[in-house]
Amino acid sequence: MDTIDPRTIDPRPLFARAAEQAAAVIKTVRAEQLDGATPCTEFDVRTLLSHLTGGTHRVAIAAEGGDPLAVEPFVDGVPDDGWTAAYEEARTRAVEAWAPEDRLEATMRMPFGEVPGRAALSGYVLETVAHTWDLAEALGRPLELDPELATFALGVARRMLPAERRGGPVPFQAVRPVPEGAGLYGELAAWLGREPLSRA
Repeated sequence: MDTIDPRTIDPRPLFARAAEQAAAVIKTVRAEQLDGATPCTEFDVRTLLSHLTGGTHRVAIAAEGGDPLAVEPFVDGVPDDGWTAAYEEARTRAVEAWAPEDRLEATMRMPFGEVPGRAALSGYVLETVAHTWDLAEALGRPLELDPELATFALGVARRMLPAERRGGPVPFQAVRPVPEGAGLYGELAAWLGREPLSRA
């Protein structure tokens, strides 16, 4: 998976795996961790969970033919012990919505423009994988993350988010140096302008 081209690859199995991985990390969250910091400096753990869940509903809405931009990428009203169930509902909805083959070629309106479905879902694989890393860092790395998902996400990030296209409407900081021994997820985080909490 060294060469990633969202125009030719079917991202649906990768999205399902990315969402399953996110769900596994979410299950490890303890109540006392919800106010903790994350590498997404504007989000604490609770807000990051809200964004992961709301963004996954957006993925489903896009495949269902709705306008994902009409819905905020956050969810409200989830009790502190309800995040596992809330995310499970969202990811089940999204995976089912993307099952039809015609979703891959349908034009969808996304935050980054109107694109074919396969490119849209590839972008959401990136978002899910990146935010799962954010969450895992915030929780003290409770689980080992899938390196193949990081490889795919990094390839998508390099195409969708060139190093020079940062700031303004692009909500990412400048590419950071990759820390020695950081691994694929560290490389992905650096490309997205993030730092592990231990180095922040």
